[in-house]
Amino acid sequence: MHDTYDRRNQDVGNIVALEHVNVRVPDQVLATAFYVSGLGMTRDPYVMVGIENMWINMGQQQFHLPTGPPQVVPGHVGVVVPDLDALAARLESVRPALAGTKFDCSVEDKYVRVTCPWGNRLQCYAPGAQWGDITLGVVYVEFPVPPGHAPGIKRFYEVVMGAVATCAPEAKGTAARVRIGQRQELIFREVDAQIAPYDGHHIAVYITNFSGPHAKLQERGLITQESNEYQYRFQDIVEPDTGRPLFTLEHEVRSFTHPMFTRQMVNRNAAQRQATYQRGRDAFVPGMI
Repeated sequence: MHDTYDRRNQDVGNIVALEHVNVRVPDQVLATAFYVSGLGMTRDPYVMVGIENMWINMGQQQFHLPTGPPQVVPGHVGVVVPDLDALAARLESVRPALAGTKFDCSVEDKYVRVTCPWGNRLQCYAPGAQWGDITLGVVYVEFPVPPGHAPGIKRFYEVVMGAVATCAPEAKGTAARVRIGQRQELIFREVDAQIAPYDGHHIAVYITNFSGPHAKLQERGLITQESNEYQYRFQDIVEPDTGRPLFTLEHEVRSFTHPMFTRQMVNRNAAQRQATYQRGRDAFVPGMI
């Protein structure tokens, strides 16, 4: 007798990694207070080290924060951090420095809810079985979409991008879920509320079949930038059969052969303090608490 498995549970589709979320910020000092001192993330020490942009490492993902008028993702970003209690304490410690901004944080039942100084929202979770072995990283981005749009978004990612996707009613509204790699997702949830106009924020993903989606996007007139040999961009998510616009989100699409794919990110141990310094514990180690 052989065990039986649903082999589809291990299918990851064509999108193998969500690397970064990019939003402009008007003040790099406030961004440092929030992302580094508050959230406990790490400024990349090698790339974008000036004052015009800041790359913030979080496990194997990043937030890109170029200087400019603020951009706000209309939904929220889901992240995993090693210690929710330590996170909450750090966020409270930076509250005075972020006074007068949109910053806020609260401890909920299963996560810490956080709002950045310009209104971007995060939900921060502790490591757990649903995240596999991820103990620090971006695990999903959730976007609100108009009623009736989730099924078409699912089809777009399946037909055009070659992704594994589902669409089903859920307690908080029907959602299209696009699988990325092992434990990441894009979630498009139908809501009745008004959705803020698109302001130019973007995400970056890596795909294995690079030319196939490009051809399908090009057929539909959706390519917005031919960046270089390893990258292109598009913004509009459409019904693949009719071309009906469904949602706008710029995708920075990178190839599996992109020089930055699987680049090792530098992450610090946010628990290190001068008063309680532990030798040899400066770097974050997956599984570290």
